[in-house]
Amino acid sequence: MSYDQQPSANAVQLDHTAVLARDRSLSAEFIAAILGLEVGAPFGPFLPVDLGNGVTLDYYEKTDEPIQSQHYAFLVPEEQFDAMIGRLETVGVTYYADPNHTEPGRINRLFGGRGAYFDDPDGHNMEIMTRPYARP
Repeated sequence: MSYDQQPSANAVQLDHTAVLARDRSLSAEFIAAILGLEVGAPFGPFLPVDLGNGVTLDYYEKTDEPIQSQHYAFLVPEEQFDAMIGRLETVGVTYYADPNHTEPGRINRLFGGRGAYFDDPDGHNMEIMTRPYARP
């Protein structure tokens, strides 16, 4: 959807979300590198990472208090999953098969796809998965 288009009357879509970080450049560059994306130009106090589906992660620097860990899940193409796992290994970040991080160095195979969890530099629990969760 381009900037001059509006969503249909019955479709609510996520446009962006702010991601708190102690160092917005470090955190934005980290997730962009793992996902094979690029960091955009600063937009006010935000540093955006465009996810390619019209949604951006807008990294916002917050240094005055601890950052509460959040969960971010990314639906990724099957053919890019192995490269993402490889990039995690290259930078020395442990990935896990489960959200509680009890199965290090393993992936899951939920819903006929593959998935993994890992922490970003601020402790956010990131997830990559090749199939969306089954919903009733």
